[in-house]
Amino acid sequence: MYKSRRHALGQHFLANPGVLRKIVSAVAPRPEDVIVEAGAGRGVLTAELARQAGRVVAVEKDERLVPGLRQAMPANVEIVQGDILALDLRAILGRAGVPALRLAGNIPYSISSPLLFKVLDERRALSDATFLVQKEVAERVVAGPGTKDYAPLGILLRNEFEARIAFLVAPGSFSPPPKVQSALLVLKRRAAPLLAGAADEPFRLFLRAAFAERRKMLWKNLARRAAPAALEAGYAALGLPRTARAEELAPDVLYAIFRELRSKA
Repeated sequence: MYKSRRHALGQHFLANPGVLRKIVSAVAPRPEDVIVEAGAGRGVLTAELARQAGRVVAVEKDERLVPGLRQAMPANVEIVQGDILALDLRAILGRAGVPALRLAGNIPYSISSPLLFKVLDERRALSDATFLVQKEVAERVVAGPGTKDYAPLGILLRNEFEARIAFLVAPGSFSPPPKVQSALLVLKRRAAPLLAGAADEPFRLFLRAAFAERRKMLWKNLARRAAPAALEAGYAALGLPRTARAEELAPDVLYAIFRELRSKA
Protein backbone atom coordinates (compact mmCIF):
# COMPACT_ATOMS: atom_id res chain seq x y z
CA MET A 1 0.00 0.00 0.00
CA TYR A 2 1.28 3.49 -0.83
CA LYS A 3 2.35 5.59 2.12
CA SER A 4 2.55 9.37 2.07
CA ARG A 5 5.92 10.99 2.78
CA ARG A 6 4.59 12.17 6.16
CA HIS A 7 3.39 8.66 7.03
CA ALA A 8 6.68 7.13 5.96
CA LEU A 9 8.59 9.50 8.23
CA GLY A 10 6.25 8.82 11.14
CA GLN A 11 5.31 12.48 11.47
CA HIS A 12 2.51 13.49 13.83
CA PHE A 13 2.52 17.28 14.05
CA LEU A 14 1.64 18.87 17.38
CA ALA A 15 -1.64 20.77 17.02
CA ASN A 16 -2.60 21.60 20.62
CA PRO A 17 -1.45 25.06 21.81
CA GLY A 18 -1.92 24.09 25.45
CA VAL A 19 0.40 21.09 25.12
CA LEU A 20 2.89 23.25 23.24
CA ARG A 21 2.99 25.72 26.14
CA LYS A 22 3.52 22.88 28.62
CA ILE A 23 6.45 21.51 26.59
CA VAL A 24 8.11 24.92 26.42
CA SER A 25 7.55 25.35 30.16
CA ALA A 26 9.20 21.98 30.82
CA VAL A 27 12.18 22.88 28.62
CA ALA A 28 12.39 26.36 30.20
CA PRO A 29 14.68 27.91 27.56
CA ARG A 30 17.14 30.59 28.69
CA PRO A 31 18.85 33.38 26.72
CA GLU A 32 22.24 31.65 27.10
CA ASP A 33 21.00 28.30 25.72
CA VAL A 34 21.73 26.64 22.40
CA ILE A 35 18.90 24.16 21.82
CA VAL A 36 19.02 21.45 19.16
CA GLU A 37 15.51 20.53 18.07
CA ALA A 38 15.03 17.02 16.71
CA GLY A 39 12.35 17.14 14.02
CA ALA A 40 11.23 20.73 13.49
CA GLY A 41 8.17 19.70 11.45
CA ARG A 42 6.10 22.79 10.72
CA GLY A 43 8.05 24.86 13.24
CA VAL A 44 5.45 25.38 15.96
CA LEU A 45 7.79 24.25 18.75
CA THR A 46 10.79 25.79 16.99
CA ALA A 47 9.27 29.27 17.06
CA GLU A 48 8.32 29.04 20.74
CA LEU A 49 11.76 27.81 21.77
CA ALA A 50 13.36 30.62 19.75
CA ARG A 51 11.39 33.26 21.66
CA GLN A 52 13.32 32.44 24.83
CA ALA A 53 16.52 30.62 23.81
CA GLY A 54 19.64 32.33 22.53
CA ARG A 55 19.85 30.02 19.54
CA VAL A 56 17.94 27.06 18.11
CA VAL A 57 19.44 24.55 15.69
CA ALA A 58 16.31 22.96 14.18
CA VAL A 59 16.87 19.67 12.36
CA GLU A 60 14.28 18.45 9.85
CA LYS A 61 14.60 15.39 7.62
CA ASP A 62 11.70 16.16 5.26
CA GLU A 63 13.23 18.42 2.61
CA ARG A 64 9.78 19.68 1.58
CA LEU A 65 9.34 21.43 4.95
CA VAL A 66 12.74 23.12 4.99
CA PRO A 67 12.07 26.12 2.67
CA GLY A 68 9.00 27.14 4.68
CA LEU A 69 10.90 26.81 7.93
CA ARG A 70 13.78 28.95 6.66
CA GLN A 71 11.37 31.61 5.51
CA ALA A 72 9.28 31.69 8.69
CA MET A 73 11.83 31.33 11.49
CA PRO A 74 13.56 34.27 13.23
CA ALA A 75 17.25 35.06 12.87
CA ASN A 76 18.32 33.04 15.92
CA VAL A 77 17.13 29.77 14.31
CA GLU A 78 19.39 27.70 12.08
CA ILE A 79 17.52 25.16 9.96
CA VAL A 80 19.47 21.99 9.18
CA GLN A 81 18.03 19.62 6.59
CA GLY A 82 19.10 16.14 7.61
CA ASP A 83 18.70 13.17 9.88
CA ILE A 84 19.01 13.85 13.60
CA LEU A 85 20.46 10.35 14.06
CA ALA A 86 23.39 11.27 11.80
CA LEU A 87 23.96 14.70 13.32
CA ASP A 88 27.29 15.23 15.10
CA LEU A 89 26.24 16.93 18.33
CA ARG A 90 29.83 17.25 19.52
CA ALA A 91 30.73 19.19 16.37
CA ILE A 92 27.79 21.55 16.95
CA LEU A 93 28.89 22.01 20.56
CA GLY A 94 32.39 22.88 19.36
CA ARG A 95 30.99 25.78 17.34
CA ALA A 96 28.31 26.84 19.83
CA GLY A 97 30.40 28.54 22.49
CA VAL A 98 28.41 27.01 25.37
CA PRO A 99 29.36 24.34 27.96
CA ALA A 100 26.67 21.93 26.73
CA LEU A 101 23.80 21.71 24.27
CA ARG A 102 20.15 21.17 25.16
CA LEU A 103 18.10 18.75 23.08
CA ALA A 104 14.32 18.84 22.53
CA GLY A 105 11.70 17.69 20.07
CA ASN A 106 8.54 15.88 19.09
CA ILE A 107 10.10 12.57 18.08
CA PRO A 108 8.80 10.23 15.35
CA TYR A 109 8.01 6.93 17.05
CA SER A 110 10.18 5.00 14.61
CA ILE A 111 13.39 6.65 15.82
CA SER A 112 12.67 6.93 19.56
CA SER A 113 14.99 4.15 20.72
CA PRO A 114 17.84 4.96 18.30
CA LEU A 115 17.69 8.61 19.32
CA LEU A 116 17.76 7.76 23.01
CA PHE A 117 20.84 5.62 22.42
CA LYS A 118 22.36 8.59 20.57
CA VAL A 119 21.67 10.73 23.65
CA LEU A 120 23.53 8.12 25.68
CA ASP A 121 26.46 8.01 23.25
CA GLU A 122 26.79 11.79 22.96
CA ARG A 123 25.86 12.57 26.58
CA ARG A 124 29.01 14.63 27.19
CA ALA A 125 27.76 17.20 24.68
CA LEU A 126 24.38 17.55 26.43
CA SER A 127 23.02 19.03 29.64
CA ASP A 128 19.51 17.65 29.12
CA ALA A 129 16.99 16.29 26.63
CA THR A 130 13.22 16.80 26.55
CA PHE A 131 11.33 14.60 24.11
CA LEU A 132 7.71 13.96 23.23
CA VAL A 133 7.73 10.21 22.64
CA GLN A 134 5.40 7.23 22.64
CA LYS A 135 4.14 6.62 26.19
CA GLU A 136 5.47 3.04 26.21
CA VAL A 137 8.98 4.24 25.34
CA ALA A 138 8.96 6.79 28.17
CA GLU A 139 7.72 4.14 30.59
CA ARG A 140 10.59 1.83 29.65
CA VAL A 141 13.07 4.60 30.43
CA VAL A 142 11.73 5.37 33.91
CA ALA A 143 10.73 1.82 34.95
CA GLY A 144 12.42 0.23 37.95
CA PRO A 145 13.19 -3.38 38.93
CA GLY A 146 10.27 -5.75 39.27
CA THR A 147 8.16 -4.09 36.57
CA LYS A 148 7.36 -5.34 33.08
CA ASP A 149 8.89 -2.22 31.50
CA TYR A 150 12.27 -2.52 33.23
CA ALA A 151 14.79 -2.87 30.40
CA PRO A 152 18.42 -2.22 29.37
CA LEU A 153 17.70 1.15 27.71
CA GLY A 154 16.26 2.57 30.92
CA ILE A 155 19.07 1.15 33.04
CA LEU A 156 21.71 2.71 30.79
CA LEU A 157 20.01 6.09 30.48
CA ARG A 158 19.19 6.48 34.16
CA ASN A 159 22.78 5.73 35.03
CA GLU A 160 23.75 8.93 33.23
CA PHE A 161 20.56 11.02 33.47
CA GLU A 162 17.82 11.78 35.94
CA ALA A 163 14.65 10.74 34.10
CA ARG A 164 10.99 11.59 34.61
CA ILE A 165 7.73 11.70 32.70
CA ALA A 166 6.45 15.28 32.91
CA PHE A 167 2.96 14.60 31.53
CA LEU A 168 0.96 12.48 29.08
CA VAL A 169 -0.47 13.70 25.77
CA ALA A 170 -3.62 12.33 24.15
CA PRO A 171 -3.65 11.32 20.45
CA GLY A 172 -6.05 14.15 19.59
CA SER A 173 -3.32 16.71 20.28
CA PHE A 174 -1.61 15.73 17.01
CA SER A 175 -2.36 15.95 13.30
CA PRO A 176 -2.82 13.25 12.20
CA PRO A 177 -3.60 11.62 15.56
CA PRO A 178 -1.41 8.59 16.39
CA LYS A 179 -2.99 5.39 17.66
CA VAL A 180 -1.29 5.59 21.06
CA GLN A 181 -0.68 8.05 23.86
CA SER A 182 2.47 10.12 24.04
CA ALA A 183 4.50 11.35 26.99
CA LEU A 184 6.97 14.14 27.60
CA LEU A 185 10.19 12.51 28.75
CA VAL A 186 12.69 14.75 30.55
CA LEU A 187 16.32 13.66 30.91
CA LYS A 188 18.74 15.75 32.97
CA ARG A 189 22.38 14.72 32.87
CA ARG A 190 23.85 13.76 36.23
CA ALA A 191 26.98 15.44 37.54
CA ALA A 192 28.53 11.96 37.55
CA PRO A 193 27.17 8.55 36.49
CA LEU A 194 25.77 6.34 39.22
CA LEU A 195 28.06 3.51 38.11
CA ALA A 196 31.33 4.49 36.43
CA GLY A 197 31.81 2.67 33.12
CA ALA A 198 28.26 1.35 32.92
CA ALA A 199 27.59 3.14 29.63
CA ASP A 200 30.39 1.30 27.83
CA GLU A 201 29.80 -1.42 25.26
CA PRO A 202 30.77 -4.43 27.45
CA PHE A 203 28.02 -3.70 29.98
CA ARG A 204 25.52 -3.01 27.19
CA LEU A 205 26.26 -6.46 25.74
CA PHE A 206 25.90 -8.00 29.20
CA LEU A 207 22.47 -6.38 29.67
CA ARG A 208 21.36 -7.55 26.24
CA ALA A 209 22.23 -11.11 27.23
CA ALA A 210 20.73 -10.77 30.71
CA PHE A 211 17.35 -9.61 29.36
CA ALA A 212 17.39 -11.78 26.22
CA GLU A 213 14.63 -14.04 27.54
CA ARG A 214 12.88 -12.32 30.40
CA ARG A 215 11.04 -15.38 31.66
CA LYS A 216 14.23 -17.35 32.07
CA MET A 217 16.45 -17.18 35.11
CA LEU A 218 19.39 -14.84 34.71
CA TRP A 219 21.75 -17.80 35.20
CA LYS A 220 20.40 -19.51 32.08
CA ASN A 221 20.68 -16.35 30.01
CA LEU A 222 24.26 -15.76 31.12
CA ALA A 223 25.31 -19.40 30.74
CA ARG A 224 25.55 -18.79 26.97
CA ARG A 225 28.46 -16.38 27.48
CA ALA A 226 30.05 -17.32 30.83
CA ALA A 227 31.70 -20.51 32.08
CA PRO A 228 29.72 -22.38 34.78
CA ALA A 229 32.60 -22.03 37.25
CA ALA A 230 32.69 -18.26 36.76
CA LEU A 231 28.94 -18.04 37.22
CA GLU A 232 29.05 -20.08 40.39
CA ALA A 233 31.87 -17.99 41.83
CA GLY A 234 30.19 -14.72 40.88
CA TYR A 235 26.82 -15.69 42.33
CA ALA A 236 28.47 -16.95 45.52
CA ALA A 237 30.46 -13.73 45.95
CA LEU A 238 27.27 -11.67 45.73
CA GLY A 239 25.02 -14.08 47.64
CA LEU A 240 22.68 -14.21 44.66
CA PRO A 241 20.17 -17.06 44.30
CA ARG A 242 20.30 -19.01 41.05
CA THR A 243 16.56 -18.43 40.62
CA ALA A 244 16.98 -14.65 40.21
CA ARG A 245 15.75 -13.02 37.02
CA ALA A 246 17.29 -9.92 35.49
CA GLU A 247 14.09 -7.92 35.74
CA GLU A 248 14.11 -8.37 39.54
CA LEU A 249 17.60 -6.96 40.12
CA ALA A 250 18.60 -3.34 40.66
CA PRO A 251 21.16 -1.81 38.26
CA ASP A 252 23.95 -1.88 40.84
CA VAL A 253 23.42 -5.62 41.39
CA LEU A 254 23.46 -6.30 37.65
CA TYR A 255 26.63 -4.25 37.33
CA ALA A 256 28.22 -6.16 40.21
CA ILE A 257 27.44 -9.47 38.46
CA PHE A 258 28.93 -8.09 35.24
CA ARG A 259 32.13 -7.04 37.04
CA GLU A 260 32.43 -10.38 38.83
CA LEU A 261 32.12 -12.32 35.58
CA ARG A 262 34.49 -10.00 33.77
CA SER A 263 37.13 -10.39 36.48
CA LYS A 264 36.98 -14.16 36.03
CA ALA A 265 36.95 -14.19 32.23
